[in-house]
Amino acid sequence: MGQFDGQVVYITGIARGQGRNHAIRFAREGASIIGIDAAGPVVDHATYPPATADDFAETITLVEAEGGQILARQGDIRDLAFQTEVAAEGVERFGRLDHVVANAGILTWGLTWELSEEQFSDVVDVNLVGTWKTLKATIPHLLKNKDGGSITIMSSVAGLKAMPAQASYSASKFGLRGLAQTAAKELGPKRIRVNTVHPYAVNTKMGLNDTSAMKAFEEWGMHFPSLLGHYPVASLDDLTDAVFYLATAKAVTGAEFQIDMGHSKV
Repeated sequence: MGQFDGQVVYITGIARGQGRNHAIRFAREGASIIGIDAAGPVVDHATYPPATADDFAETITLVEAEGGQILARQGDIRDLAFQTEVAAEGVERFGRLDHVVANAGILTWGLTWELSEEQFSDVVDVNLVGTWKTLKATIPHLLKNKDGGSITIMSSVAGLKAMPAQASYSASKFGLRGLAQTAAKELGPKRIRVNTVHPYAVNTKMGLNDTSAMKAFEEWGMHFPSLLGHYPVASLDDLTDAVFYLATAKAVTGAEFQIDMGHSKV
């Protein structure tokens, strides 16, 4: 018996990192997965390697190796028609939707007045507007579920504590808090809970292989400490554990769940 037997989860950004780990572990616990990822370059100003089509295919293989069923489609979360179609296709195939994990996002670096228009607009459009499109595409299906459901939005510690050289990223992640709080108030009476997760450094290519991040830490290091020097980087399972908790915690909605090694308190 798995913790999520017979349930269905919609996850964005499944090609690698957190999204892949969520998909694998939900499948291990008996859930069916509806997953999307651009699986290629989303913007030309990111300074970490993008996910690839091979990453995307590997996620499908890994989910199926756990005995899980998965409907995976390659596309951009900024495309509302695409997300609407995938959500409907997944519900038609699996019969229901129980949980949404809005995980996809991008990051760019630069001082507020030096960012290009594209650096600011692209990040807000993917992280904030794209997540709203995820909710718009999936909430109608959650509302049909008599058992209710959950939405977990991956924000960031930068959505709690603004960081230097991250104007567009911090703005988008602060915006996700407002989106989640509004949705939590609207959906609570419908038995759908909405929460945000706020990681700091995570063991992903976006988290650890970003050349601009290293330069920012050198120049702005006073803004980047945590309280757990012995545990500087969260594991993928640390994040999935939080997602699992929020998917099952019947008394928790509107929460802002920190997986940040205490960084937001420094």
